[in-house]
Amino acid sequence: MERVLLVDDDPFAREVLYLGLVASGYQVHCASNGQEALLILGKMAIDLIILDIEMPLVDGFAFLEARSDNLPVILISATDEEERRVKGFRLGADDFLSKPVSVRELVARIDALRRRAAITKAQLTEVLPLPIKAIYFNQNDFSIEVAERRVSLTQTEFKLLKYLFDRKGEVITKQELQKSVLKKDLGQFDRNLDMHISNTRRKLAKICLPKTIINTVRGQGYSFLC
Repeated sequence: MERVLLVDDDPFAREVLYLGLVASGYQVHCASNGQEALLILGKMAIDLIILDIEMPLVDGFAFLEARSDNLPVILISATDEEERRVKGFRLGADDFLSKPVSVRELVARIDALRRRAAITKAQLTEVLPLPIKAIYFNQNDFSIEVAERRVSLTQTEFKLLKYLFDRKGEVITKQELQKSVLKKDLGQFDRNLDMHISNTRRKLAKICLPKTIINTVRGQGYSFLC
């Protein structure tokens, strides 16, 4: 988790965290809103995201809904309300800090995420070693089963996963997935496909499948790794 994407529209708060993280040994890339952050994610490899909630254009919640990665996210907010924290966690955030943010505490939280990620990776290797031999697709209820573990998907998520699985190892462009599965052309700012991929990854994680099984090929599309 050395490459950090810091997303905050407050230039002063952003500079304080930037300098503190750089001094702690991290490579830090900055964005002032969620739209800029999505563009950065499409161009470079990032290990962790520090995300403000209150931002113009694309706020923190909209960013969480639009992103297609499975990177750990630490939310930061000037408003410490239970409803906002719960919403952030339900959208895929891993941690939450109130502003003003202590750099020491932030670094400690990043270290804790790193330890949990290492433990989870080790457990996944023990529970379900890759490569996965078989995935069973049930078209009656749009569920899949792997190694006696079953999860239900929406019809769209099911079709996306099946399309990628049938061409595993190939890189499928977003344009092709959008047109073949969602039955419409891909718009410049259309994040509907990315949202479905992100939701599918979260559900696969519930049956101990790594989210990276749906691999993002930056600037191209997605591929199924098995």
